[in-house]
Amino acid sequence: MKKLMILGLFAGLMGGCTTGTIITQEGTTEQPKWHNAEKVTFNKDLGTFPNLQSLNQIRDGMTKDQLYELIGRPQYDDGWRPREWNYLFHFTTPGQGENNITTCQFKVLFDQNMYARSFYWNPINPENAVCPPNLTPPVKEPIEDKVTTQRYTLGADALFKFDKSDIQNLNPKGRVDLDSLITELGKFKVLNSIRITGYTDRLGSPSYNQKLSQDRAESIKQYLVNRGVNPNIVTSQGRGSAQSVTECENNLSRTELINCLAPNRRVVIDVDGYIEQ
Repeated sequence: MKKLMILGLFAGLMGGCTTGTIITQEGTTEQPKWHNAEKVTFNKDLGTFPNLQSLNQIRDGMTKDQLYELIGRPQYDDGWRPREWNYLFHFTTPGQGENNITTCQFKVLFDQNMYARSFYWNPINPENAVCPPNLTPPVKEPIEDKVTTQRYTLGADALFKFDKSDIQNLNPKGRVDLDSLITELGKFKVLNSIRITGYTDRLGSPSYNQKLSQDRAESIKQYLVNRGVNPNIVTSQGRGSAQSVTECENNLSRTELINCLAPNRRVVIDVDGYIEQ
């Protein structure tokens, strides 16, 4: 009994105060869980203000050392050799949040080989905040230029063949749509960031939809990079069936249901930059 107690204590010390998030071998989860926001382990429990340009460089496949160079060490105790890193970030948001500050938690999940594979945000203050806030990193530009944010939504059915996510399986119309997007990007004098978010419908398992949406977003990113877009300003993420834009009755036939849910299968691309007036 005494030996078992010692082993249990040792396991608890090595495990740290984990969130309890169940992480797949591929570095995804169906339900991210979060630390108590105040349990930050350094900076006097206050979290940090991240460098926006560094934050925009985070992408799938990064090592822990690469992440450390961009956003520093994780700010919560997740035990020994954790497969998740957790942060508490503050953003200056004039006119929003407490004292013009929005606070969010940020989670990175790693696959079994310790490569970053998925990223999650959790609003803290305000509780309904958009995380991360839609911010543009400061750059020096002439006053006659105008900062703008553009959102482009592309239908996944037009982009990819059924159940496919790689560049080789782009539909002809998908290539046309992406080439038109690249033409639009050429109208920007300065591109600060491009955020690509993939979504699926609710059919299929959460883990499958998460991976499909992530893979499709990453393929779009690769397509843009292959055509000259700076990879350091492009990030991609999958949100699975989150934030659906249409709801459909379950009593429809499968074909009718698939067609009804089509608007939810999409890729959203948010572009921040400067255009000439």
